[in-house]
Amino acid sequence: MTAGTFALVASGWRVEEFTRSLTAAAPATIEAYERDLGAFVAWAERLGLRSPAQVQRTTARRYLAFLATRGFARRTIARRASALRRYFGWARRVGVITSDPTAGLSAPRGEARLPRVLRPHELRTLLDEAEVSDGPVGLRDIALLELLYGSGLRVAEATALDVDDLDLSRGQVRVWGKGGKQRVVPLSDPAADALRRWLADGRGALATEASPAGAVFLNQRGRRLTPRDARRVLDRRSAAPTHPHALRHTFATHLLDGGADLRVVQELLGHADLATTQRYTHVSKERLRTVFDATHPRA
Repeated sequence: MTAGTFALVASGWRVEEFTRSLTAAAPATIEAYERDLGAFVAWAERLGLRSPAQVQRTTARRYLAFLATRGFARRTIARRASALRRYFGWARRVGVITSDPTAGLSAPRGEARLPRVLRPHELRTLLDEAEVSDGPVGLRDIALLELLYGSGLRVAEATALDVDDLDLSRGQVRVWGKGGKQRVVPLSDPAADALRRWLADGRGALATEASPAGAVFLNQRGRRLTPRDARRVLDRRSAAPTHPHALRHTFATHLLDGGADLRVVQELLGHADLATTQRYTHVSKERLRTVFDATHPRA
């Protein structure tokens, strides 16, 4: 959101106050709300609306129709509708409006896209064949990638880790997930070994006097590694465009392919809703079908 747009939003619409109320939301989630609500407010302002109290149910419906006519993806429209519902629900609770214009507002369901699962040769390129000769940065990259794949962490969870969250002797890591929920996840042997090497031989070379003392991962300026930094690591080391979340998808799918119980995978991933985890069963079934078609003589 631009500075001008944010000033507009913060005035009559109280979006800044709304985002401050999202104490349990991740920073990336709050930024997404700001962007989506900023786009809605800019559109509403062009209609002459100056506050949420002037928004009617027909206004909200018209906005979703506007997005559709502009060619926005169904997933994007659904996400923006969700942001509106959350915002106007808050506005009603705090007395900014007397009725919620988005109550019961329906939006097109997002496309049920299957998560991307890395192929064996892609994993080999990232993990087994990666060069670590580039010193501390290489040690850090391998430790990060092994952690993302070996434990299925979200990239924001991995970059937020402190050294005290690691228990390398027991092979586990304490993770602070969405909503401030804590879970303990096992570390794979390669991840634990890579973390030991990074902490012993690499981290000190990147640390500065201004470095956060507890941060596990540091960037080349000595600051805590950010999710954007992590994406650059994959951009540099992956043969094909790969988002860090693909490693999490691959972790879950490989567990299910190996016979893991769905509830166990849910716990490891930190999903509040089992339905979120169940989408990985679709990925697994798709892979089973591919293997069947390629190998069964009567397929």
